[in-house]
Amino acid sequence: MMSRTVVIVGGGYGGSTVAKALDAEADVVLIDPRDAFINSAGSLRALAQPDWAPNMFFPYDQWLRRGTVVRERAVSVDPGGVTLASGRRVEADFLVLATGSSYAYPAKPASDATPDVLDDLLRTHKELAGSERVLILGAGPVGLELSGEIKEVWPHKHVTIVDPAEDLLPAFPAEMRGELRRQLDELGVDLRLGAGLSALPATGPGQAGTFTVTTTAGEEIIADLWFRAHGVRTNSDYLADGRLTTRNPQGQVPVTETLNVRGYEHVYAVGDLTDVAEAKMAGYAMQHGEVVARNILAQLRGERPEATYRPLPHPMILLPLGPRGGVGQLPTPDGPVVVPAGTVSAYKGADLFTGRFAEQFGAA
Repeated sequence: MMSRTVVIVGGGYGGSTVAKALDAEADVVLIDPRDAFINSAGSLRALAQPDWAPNMFFPYDQWLRRGTVVRERAVSVDPGGVTLASGRRVEADFLVLATGSSYAYPAKPASDATPDVLDDLLRTHKELAGSERVLILGAGPVGLELSGEIKEVWPHKHVTIVDPAEDLLPAFPAEMRGELRRQLDELGVDLRLGAGLSALPATGPGQAGTFTVTTTAGEEIIADLWFRAHGVRTNSDYLADGRLTTRNPQGQVPVTETLNVRGYEHVYAVGDLTDVAEAKMAGYAMQHGEVVARNILAQLRGERPEATYRPLPHPMILLPLGPRGGVGQLPTPDGPVVVPAGTVSAYKGADLFTGRFAEQFGAA
């Protein structure tokens, strides 16, 4: 099998899956400004328990045996390769776009180098440890998980979650949502749904300092620290010049069922960057990566790529509330089922997939 160059832009869940799968079969070039694959599912626990934070990092140079890591940002992509911020050009036989999405810190790290990420988390942990009243803006999975991690370490802290939505996780069954509310009540989390804030706090997110805010329903909330837990942005600015494809209004790229970028047999996209109609979750991105790896391997052998990806008809979720609590819905042959806290803990909450990634990205 003739060696070919596979350039992967982005080393997150989907990109790292492709890189690992193809490392022994092709000349892999992984482009990412970070020095490690980061299991960002662990960020919120790392904030509450900084001693746990090193579990999040799997340095690229420890698990890519043959591949090359280029620590830069892509500024343009065309059918032949990638142009980097430095002006360097990286030619490609196959391209995989896997740049994912951005989210407010601390759910996703703000820094690129592992020591800087650890310093950020420790600094914010100290601010959180000294704050008795915490306000979280956003009652989606991130805000709810953050409340659970805080309550696990500091049961006495007063945690308030504010969201303009009228209900929690409306796409999921009433049975699961009722159990979620029960657990939040048991933890003592104060839910304020159906109203936003009239104005943001005067302090920055993650910065301690007592403040008073007013909801659009006229309620006053006093807190010492706040976090933003909403606002996803697709990382696709490097495609803005249109040299490769046209993005949709959400910044996503159109893909086929084989996860090819439409119009190209040698260009693929995975994860949050795609216009696949499903929730943007790490597990799905990794499944995308497996499909793309199989298709590129087939092409390297001179075969037709036939692996396809079809989103599930029902939404799935594992939402821990600390290492022991949480709610979830998983697929079965008979359709989706709501699973109890024990299952959520066993599958995700206890170690936030650390064991899975240690096995997948073990040191070379």
